[in-house]
Amino acid sequence: MSSRPTPLLPLARTLRHVIFGASLSLGAVSLSHAAEATKPYHIAPTELEAALNQFGREAGVLISYSPDVTSGRTSRGLEGSFTPEQGLAQLLEGTGLQARTDGNNGFTLQPATQAQSAENTNDPIELGASTVVGDWLGAAQQTNVFEHPGARDVIRRDEFERTGATSAREVLNRIPGVNAPDNNGTGSHDMALNFGIRGLNPRLAARSTVLMDGIPVPFAPYGQPQLSFAPISMGNMDAVDVVRGGGAVRYGPQNVGGIVNFVTRAIPDAPTVKGGIQTQTSPSSSHDGFKTTGNLLAGGTNENGLGGAVLYSGTRGGDWREHSDTQIDDLILKGKYQIDEANSINTEAQYYEGQADMPGGLNVDDYDADPYQSTRQKDKFWGRRTMFNIGYRYEQDARVFTVNSFFTKTLRSGYLDQGSFVSLSPREYWVRGLETRFSQGFGLGDTWHEVGVGYRYVNEAGHELRYRENTALNLLPTTDSRNDRDTRGSTQAHAFYIDDRIDIGKWTFTPGIRYEMIDSAQNNNLTNVKYQGDYNTALPALNVLYHLTESWNLYANTEGSFGSVQYSQMPNRVIGGEVKPEKARTWELGTRYDNGNLRAEIGAFLINFDNQYESNQTNDTVIARGQTRHRGIETSVNFALDGLSPMLGGFDVYATYAFVDATIEESGPNQGNRVPFSSKHKGTLGVGYTEGPWKLNVDSSYQSSQFADNTNTSAESADGSTGRIPGFMLFSSRAAYDFGPQMSDLNVAIGVKNILNRQYFTRSFDDNNKGKYVGEPRTLYVQTSVSF
Repeated sequence: MSSRPTPLLPLARTLRHVIFGASLSLGAVSLSHAAEATKPYHIAPTELEAALNQFGREAGVLISYSPDVTSGRTSRGLEGSFTPEQGLAQLLEGTGLQARTDGNNGFTLQPATQAQSAENTNDPIELGASTVVGDWLGAAQQTNVFEHPGARDVIRRDEFERTGATSAREVLNRIPGVNAPDNNGTGSHDMALNFGIRGLNPRLAARSTVLMDGIPVPFAPYGQPQLSFAPISMGNMDAVDVVRGGGAVRYGPQNVGGIVNFVTRAIPDAPTVKGGIQTQTSPSSSHDGFKTTGNLLAGGTNENGLGGAVLYSGTRGGDWREHSDTQIDDLILKGKYQIDEANSINTEAQYYEGQADMPGGLNVDDYDADPYQSTRQKDKFWGRRTMFNIGYRYEQDARVFTVNSFFTKTLRSGYLDQGSFVSLSPREYWVRGLETRFSQGFGLGDTWHEVGVGYRYVNEAGHELRYRENTALNLLPTTDSRNDRDTRGSTQAHAFYIDDRIDIGKWTFTPGIRYEMIDSAQNNNLTNVKYQGDYNTALPALNVLYHLTESWNLYANTEGSFGSVQYSQMPNRVIGGEVKPEKARTWELGTRYDNGNLRAEIGAFLINFDNQYESNQTNDTVIARGQTRHRGIETSVNFALDGLSPMLGGFDVYATYAFVDATIEESGPNQGNRVPFSSKHKGTLGVGYTEGPWKLNVDSSYQSSQFADNTNTSAESADGSTGRIPGFMLFSSRAAYDFGPQMSDLNVAIGVKNILNRQYFTRSFDDNNKGKYVGEPRTLYVQTSVSF
């Protein structure tokens, strides 16, 4: 990594210290004595950052490293009794890093060759005060989060496992400001993903930029950015990175709802084979079945820099609802080649295929009789996705240049009972894209600049068909049945951005602008009618970051957000004229603290929508909600209690809370009403305990009531689609034991979700299978994993 001279910016600017609470509570024990004492350690193979976190807390030492040093690296773990220096050396074995002591119970991590050179010269190692990042998402490490000038959270794989999560929805619900309800409507299956950020409608996550390793996940990112088919398997994921603000210049277009990047498991440095299985059941429901998910990682990297990995994740079985059987297979192949110190190539290919029964919504009478039943036995969904990506990266001195090209082909189809007829709706989409970024760092007087420019080209094509059979015939439609929909959509989109990250003392200013140019069209092959839309917009932004101390900063930003008109909206008209692109402006102000022992953040936000739309799937119309305002406060805290007292060693507490006030501002009968499916209060609270091979935790989550429609109807309709949705609070717990390397790092855990068996539900209002959807009842699960 390159750097500018240290005097231009204090070393504290990017040298992030990971300070662990044990070093704060040694009391009468001297630092020198602590450094010499041996202590037993039991740290399983895991991501290097997580292993260092556990080791630092248990050893009571301070570990310092540059933000990118641990990125993409894993540790083989640690078993036995060691001094801190011995243990750290063992923990870093095979990572290409060494620890250099500072003589004061602290260590600095450096590449092995650099550390050796420093030892030979006896000169201090000078770490860069600023590094060129290039990609703001980085490796989704905590250091990336701390330096981000806006609200952002990263949840890593060990937290997935701790909560027993089997879907992205369960993970996203732990992030303040995110609402990810149980899947419902035409997305009431495991391959769909519903979530909304800061009061936005969660239906199929249509207002967020959703990526997997930086590649768009929606089957048509511009023309149909919905996730009724979202091939995101938790078994193949390393982290979920949610940027709620401060990223609209570099990522888009659906960025009013933030940027969500699902990071797949990294290619290991050493030859590795890991496997895991989770089986769960919900005995308190009337549908007492088993659901099993499994995952496998096999790969490694040669000394010549050539590496590869095979990732597999699969799901079999049903949930707590009748007619919910699921079968998913997700295969990912990854490769990388470090040509030399500056040049590298990476590749990725995915084949994802799945099918699932959809239990559908229930009317009030059927829900009261049995909320776990299904009255829609014909509804079914299936699909497949093929993705290829190849990228090149050049990184030398203060310069980073990347090029990524990608191609996806998606088929989604299914049967849906629509009352008078049953439909078959095969839809195919093709996406071709190219994205390039260039970042150059340089010093100018007393300032340091990182100028970034980027360009993206996306070409989309889609073909949507629908066949139907009269319900009375009791036949499932085929491609020989009556065809009542045949449309072809296409989009060519260009996006440019330029920004400049300016470091001045403790300040960082990042002005920037993104410009989107979109040309979309839809042809109705049955009526020979063509719809055309050309949309150009500029999205200026300004991000500001101020470092109060090395562990405490303030941030503020304002940015424009843009959502293009979807294919399904193009033929429709609403009161006041043609559907137009959605535009919004977001403002944020917050502060973040992280000293390794305590992580805390609180921020306020304001989103002003110029024009907000929703599509009604029951009659193919568009609902014009008009101007809306979303404002609120988000906060989170994670505290290792051993910083308070040695008696509390191993305990940590964590909590999140979000207050969201999302209201309709457009003049009319609904002015002042809450935006549908937005809870004013939502949060989590939990405590964890780690002692040697044992890990125990208790978690809780809470959200307040919602409404399903713009009129905020409180009384429940007979079909269950409208009415107040009550709030609820859930509790869960998990216990895990790691048997260590002598048993191939076998890890076994048991857990319970919704311990008190609290019955709660959500609704589908404007969907073809509308009604009430019961939430997950008490569910028992068992997890096992092994590593070779």
